Amino acid sequence: MAYKITDECTSCGTCEAECPAEAIHEGDGKYFIDQDACTECGSCVDVCPVEAIIEV
Repeated sequence: MAYKITDECTSCGTCEAECPAEAIHEGDGKYFIDQDACTECGSCVDVCPVEAIIEV
């Protein structure tokens, strides 16, 4: 299942540091997940302090 970072993102960077595939990058106002690089491991979901990462 693919993941998406919602507008609830506070740009804390926790997910980027946790991603083993380096698929998460800082964007304009929030982070985003490169769907081509994402391995769908779910590590980012587990560490997001505001639950801004959802399955799509």
